[in-house]
Amino acid sequence: MSEFASVLRSWRNRLTPAEVGLPGGSGRRSPGLRREELAALANVSVDYVVRLEQGRATHPSPQLLNALAIALRLDSGERDHLYRSAGAAPPSPAVVPHHITPGVHRIIDRLGDVPMAVFTATHDILLWNPLWAALAGDPSRLVGMERNLVWRYFTTGHDGVEFDEQHEEEFSADLTADLRAAMGRYPQDRGLQRLVSRLRATSPEFERRWAEARVAEHRASRKTVTRTSVGPITVDCDVLTVPGGDLRIVVYTAVPGSEDEAKLDLLRVIGLQDLSSGFAGSATAAG
Repeated sequence: MSEFASVLRSWRNRLTPAEVGLPGGSGRRSPGLRREELAALANVSVDYVVRLEQGRATHPSPQLLNALAIALRLDSGERDHLYRSAGAAPPSPAVVPHHITPGVHRIIDRLGDVPMAVFTATHDILLWNPLWAALAGDPSRLVGMERNLVWRYFTTGHDGVEFDEQHEEEFSADLTADLRAAMGRYPQDRGLQRLVSRLRATSPEFERRWAEARVAEHRASRKTVTRTSVGPITVDCDVLTVPGGDLRIVVYTAVPGSEDEAKLDLLRVIGLQDLSSGFAGSATAAG
């Protein structure tokens, strides 16, 4: 058995279903994850996981290795070993980090009473809790560049989310400034270069703001999410930076004791289900 196959199987077996938010169930021959559970978490086929663990699938892509590292909740040293044992170079510090540490995973797992999601420094969404999906739309339905908040905001707008004039201006400026700051930190990241190039060619509004050359910290904002199954909810959005990893934890909260807080509580109970026709339709994707 190859080193890659060996560590992949060992790390799958050490991770319990409870650690990734899955039910344990009965009739399990071992406490670790089943292959089908790892496959679902990494968004690959069960057959491919089997072939990887048997050494029959070679040269997995960096994208797959990153997905496996996140699904297995590896620390940075383990992630790098996974890449090397697969014959791939570990992620360079010159490119935008995508690795989610076990600690950040636990934060998202355990703080389920508020909508939370993890983004890269360029606003690609990586991880979210169920309440985020219920409020802002299920990110698992998004593919490719649609998973990038800046791309969606400047190319398709923010249908289903309302800002007051001040916060909309600040949010647009902050998103652009975030990308420019990331370009300075990660000048060799080709994905980031492609994103900025396509935004400048596609969105006159982004091009105008890009020309301002503004670099600044992302500020808090207030928005009203209108397309939820319990009606409009106004939330405050705060962005927390993960030390050492350059990830962003985005948190939505409502004013304590408000009608908005009560709606969030109800949304936590019903999740992604639709209520009766007395309410608006189910949530749509929003940043």
